[in-house]
Amino acid sequence: MKTVLVQLAAGTDPDENLAAIRRLTKGVEADLVVLPEAVMHDFGDPALPLGPVAQSLDGPFVTTLADVAREAGAVVVGGMFERSDDPDRPYNTLVAVGRDGAVLATYRKAHLYDSFGYRESDRLRAGPAVPVVFEVDGVGCGLLTCYDLRFPEQSRALVSAGADALVIPAAWVRGPLKEDHWQTLLRARAIENTVYVAAAAQTGRAYCGLSQLVDPLGVVVAALGDDEGRLAAELSPERVAAARTRNPALRHRRTWPAPT
Repeated sequence: MKTVLVQLAAGTDPDENLAAIRRLTKGVEADLVVLPEAVMHDFGDPALPLGPVAQSLDGPFVTTLADVAREAGAVVVGGMFERSDDPDRPYNTLVAVGRDGAVLATYRKAHLYDSFGYRESDRLRAGPAVPVVFEVDGVGCGLLTCYDLRFPEQSRALVSAGADALVIPAAWVRGPLKEDHWQTLLRARAIENTVYVAAAAQTGRAYCGLSQLVDPLGVVVAALGDDEGRLAAELSPERVAAARTRNPALRHRRTWPAPT
């Protein structure tokens, strides 16, 4: 399954972001295309309200993803701010659009980034803790968003729900040790679950970039630095099966009692 990860620096002008998405996906040949978190509209300054810029699932952002999906003949995943019943706090939502332009799946970020001195929950609502998995050519793809990467139980829930690959759009903030955390956690989630990890990140002044595809044994198959661009790499279901034969850790799982 040919997978393309797109890395860019989104801004706070949705029209410019849509133009960048079209430019960076022009002529793409893939089965799965992954765009970063908040690629519809960046988080911007912490004082910037996100409610007024949020869109519905039939708005311009999802319409553009649908156009890209039909033109490329690929499933396309990207991150947006979706309107909620709280006008001041939308959802941080991932949308997966199928080759026919129809919405395949949506995932509202469950773990909000209230960490490292930032409070995402002041501006956004958390979604439910429900695993979201969709299929591309028989490959189960589980959705995570950025900070979710720090919670191994969510990745394991996706694998239990049928994921062979973790698809992770992100806007991973730069900072001391942050790039190291990003790369270490991507490989850890791949190794402990014997799955591919397809991580597409924002880059630019605030974010670290470093988009990459990691295989089920933790090998980085392809990666970007901090420049805008895209990478293409093969995601092989046979390699997932081989990794799970070689490292049958999922079969060796035990059920541990809850602490009392």
